Amino acid sequence: MIQPRLLSPLLAALAIAAALPAWGSDTHFGYADVLRVDPLYETIRYTEPQEECYDQDVVRREGGGAGGAVLGAIIGAAIGNQIGSGDGRRAATAAGAIAGGAIGHNAQRNNRREYASTERRCRLVEVEREERRIAGYDVEYRYRGENYLTRMDYDPGDKMRVRVTVAPAE
Repeated sequence: MIQPRLLSPLLAALAIAAALPAWGSDTHFGYADVLRVDPLYETIRYTEPQEECYDQDVVRREGGGAGGAVLGAIIGAAIGNQIGSGDGRRAATAAGAIAGGAIGHNAQRNNRREYASTERRCRLVEVEREERRIAGYDVEYRYRGENYLTRMDYDPGDKMRVRVTVAPAE
């Protein structure tokens, strides 16, 4: 049984040996002239969020609320309380509060100001985008008088290194 501390070096040695050419094989490297390089394009579609803003007309109101009705009811109740005595005084106070509240509410509503303005509103929307990218290169090259065509991930330039393997035809 192989001990665990020897397993990692043994696997590394096997990987290196597999990557090396076998003894007796005819593999060597040379340089070829690049004749033509054609970029290959792909179109990528994607969506991304984008803020979209617009101006909207709005009507604003100042004043309003319940302040006028409350103040009117208090004043009306105080005035009503000055009239009569006993149960009549209570009824006059209640009637004065109701009447004063209604008068105060109308007065405040008539005092309310309205004006138009513009308000900026924004929201996020998904926008579809399209981008053209280089996906690779079709490369035509010449090695020892023969022309070859290959696809590569990069532009090799004017010359490129090639691996040449010679093996008997069976």
